[in-house]
Amino acid sequence: MEQDNTQPTTLEQSSTAPTDQAGQSTQDIAESADQIVAVSTDILQKAEGFVTTLLRPWNAYQLGIALGLFIAAYLLTRIIGPKIHTWMRSREGWPKWRMRLLVLLHQRLRAIFFIGLVWTTVWIMREVTWPSRSYLLTVIANLATAWLIVSLATRLIKSPFLQKLVSYGAWIWVTLRILNLTGDAEALLDSAAVEIGSTRVSLWLILQAIVLLGALFFAARFVSSTTAARIQSNEEISPSMRVLVVKFTQVLLYGAAFFIGLKAVGFDLTGLAVLSGAIGVGLGFGLQKVVSNLVSGVIILLDKSIKPGDVISLGETFGWINSLGARYVSVVTRNGKEYLIPNEDLITGQVVNWSHSNDFVRLDIFFGTAYHDDPHKVRAIAVAAAKDVARVLSIKAPVCHIVGFGDSSVDYILRFWIDDPTGGLTNIRGAVYLALWDAFQENGISIPFPQREVKVLDSPTARALETD
Repeated sequence: MEQDNTQPTTLEQSSTAPTDQAGQSTQDIAESADQIVAVSTDILQKAEGFVTTLLRPWNAYQLGIALGLFIAAYLLTRIIGPKIHTWMRSREGWPKWRMRLLVLLHQRLRAIFFIGLVWTTVWIMREVTWPSRSYLLTVIANLATAWLIVSLATRLIKSPFLQKLVSYGAWIWVTLRILNLTGDAEALLDSAAVEIGSTRVSLWLILQAIVLLGALFFAARFVSSTTAARIQSNEEISPSMRVLVVKFTQVLLYGAAFFIGLKAVGFDLTGLAVLSGAIGVGLGFGLQKVVSNLVSGVIILLDKSIKPGDVISLGETFGWINSLGARYVSVVTRNGKEYLIPNEDLITGQVVNWSHSNDFVRLDIFFGTAYHDDPHKVRAIAVAAAKDVARVLSIKAPVCHIVGFGDSSVDYILRFWIDDPTGGLTNIRGAVYLALWDAFQENGISIPFPQREVKVLDSPTARALETD
């Protein structure tokens, strides 16, 4: 009987657990909403007080003074700006970076004049009257100066989207900082939060993560580009090893920036272990080709089988390697086409590397002469003609051999070497053929064409034709 009495109690506890969790979640949402309302009300009260102070006589005077200074800055820009522009056009011998800086400052000439005038006015008013009489002008001067600095600094960012994003974000932060509203803004953003397991994610945390990750990625990109330039200029390192070191450095820097940024804002990284396991399973089943190409690219860089600048043949594709990528190899042909060949094809397929260990390439051409021409003379003339071609090497002298007696000609093979396969193979063959043609014409060597002799046998049909 005691067991019967305890069983309903256990069932009752298990059935009420979800209800308690739902009630707790509803209570957390209500508390977050109340906190947002309280912070927003406080900010609105401060904004209302700030607007009220603007209606005071001295504050209205300061706004009028600021408006007058802005008009004066506009007039100065219209008067002095063209003269400065004419002076800039006469500085033709100046370095490019200096001219770009002058152009950048000339585009913001009105803001520079306004900042100079407003700070001069603030200094004069502090000397002749109370500091409170120039408080609003000081705020305006600080805002204008900060906005100008942000505008000049963000010009270093090449991406237009990222440049605007950083500009607006920096302007908002500077404005809140000058107006002493950073604490209220932080409280408002932090009040909008949700609980994900044991982690509390708020708008303030997301904003911190975006800013910090952006700064770290910018630093990682700057360091990786600088390191890549130094590595690529080091002639002691092989080209394939340079690419491998650059790729490894980029992965290391960007990975470190990502994990350091998340850790710095307080994000729990233990959940990434499960995520990485799920990604690994997905890669194993759905991205086999991609992973295969990535691994093949690493193998190519490690075994140094091909490198940028090598001349290769893969199937009907003949060209030189332009760059090695993580997924593909860029091969540029003689007709200007660029083929993106997957790394896996270079590992599993048969590739002819014309310049793997050295740049020496032997080429063969075939020709034939008439039977009445002296073969010894033909061989000497062919070798001498090949030596006169510019790209044919003299240190590996051309050779000519008889390879057979054909139906209409004596067949020869002429072999010669070059050391610049990137210059093309078809064109050098054509040049040697043309040299042979000129040499044979000068020395009376004939190149025969196929000849056929037709003999009519004795038959009734032949005799009938002869009778007719």
